[in-house]
Amino acid sequence: MKIKGLRWWIVGLIGLATIINYIDRSAINIMWPYIYKEFGIAEVDNKNALAMITTFFMIAYAVGQMVTGKMMDAIGTRLGMVVSISAWSVSIALHAFSRTILSFNIFRAMLGFSEAGNWPGATKSNAEWFPAKERAIAQGIFGAGASLGSVVAAPFIAYVFLAFGWRTTFVGIGFLGLLWISPWWLINKNITSKHPWLTKEELLHIQGDQASLKIANDTPVQTWRQLLQFRNTWGIISARFFLDPVWWMFLTWLPTFLKDQMGFDIKQVGAFAWMPYLMAAIGGMMGGFYSSSLINKGMDAPRARKKAIAIGCLIMLSALLGILFNLEQLKDHVQLAIFLIGATLFGFQFLINNLQTLPSDFFSGKNVGAVSGMGGMAAVLGTIIITLLVPFISKTSYYSFFALAALLVPIGWICIRFFTAGHKKA
Repeated sequence: MKIKGLRWWIVGLIGLATIINYIDRSAINIMWPYIYKEFGIAEVDNKNALAMITTFFMIAYAVGQMVTGKMMDAIGTRLGMVVSISAWSVSIALHAFSRTILSFNIFRAMLGFSEAGNWPGATKSNAEWFPAKERAIAQGIFGAGASLGSVVAAPFIAYVFLAFGWRTTFVGIGFLGLLWISPWWLINKNITSKHPWLTKEELLHIQGDQASLKIANDTPVQTWRQLLQFRNTWGIISARFFLDPVWWMFLTWLPTFLKDQMGFDIKQVGAFAWMPYLMAAIGGMMGGFYSSSLINKGMDAPRARKKAIAIGCLIMLSALLGILFNLEQLKDHVQLAIFLIGATLFGFQFLINNLQTLPSDFFSGKNVGAVSGMGGMAAVLGTIIITLLVPFISKTSYYSFFALAALLVPIGWICIRFFTAGHKKA
């Protein structure tokens, strides 16, 4: 049996895994205000407790980016994704059995470590299943899953929580990931050169701009220390360190901002907070199509990615400055505020899928997952630092919040523009 367009089925499943990933990680933020008392936590301490839980998650997530990236290189994306999603599904389900804040933090750390595998696994899979001219599109599809996961998480989690309670909710969303494994294992039977369902035409298309899959697979595996000797590695790591925290700033603090600054109640937050993430999903897709169109016109892949990253940074910076210089006036212009926030996230997703694709442009074979994981770890470390800063800089006003976000954007662009060199594979 042969299936036309098999690569799109593969990336579609990865996009679905990403939606599940974001539903799982968002569940605690949605339900925590209603369950913290079950752990003996006073109302005045519930935000500090949530901050501690989030820190456990992010630290484990940072370590997981490095470890799971190497795991994907070692055992392959087919098995690696199964290991990752199985582990995070069990971890989220175990939340239901927590009786103390300590056990909750342990399960949260397990979730962060295992969820990290989704990103290096997806990046490596896209490098295996797509030619360079289509990889940013593929990255945009699975990246859109992060935005769509944020769109659907709140109403989905709220419905299950109200119907069945928080413990059953954690167990139930754990089953979502386990259900994903069967179609993934069935459809992703083997590597491209040996997959029985892949047509000859599609295989040639995938390999069209590659000298040979064998050359890529035979590339010597570099250690982390060896990979850090390349300028391109540092360009990817540093750019993600500065740019990714902007996304997480909004992911973590957007509901709080809408409540504090805009005077939203919970119903208004539910009615409006999903809109910026829908714009983000559109941005991710458009960023992928844009760089792919440049490659189809003859531009080399790294240059096309960098151009898309520059445009995304420009959109982000313009939107953030628009918010910063009109912050007080936006209280009376809700639609404009939501649009500018959405434009910021649109720009981020426009660029991030291209940034996440660069490891497959600069590196070959079994080094792609490692570099992707290193970039992911840098992103999380930057996010932890910024997350700890936000409560202090936003005590009296959100001006510093948006000023910090606006500052991070050009720094991230500089890292890509001046740190990365040519596109020689390593």
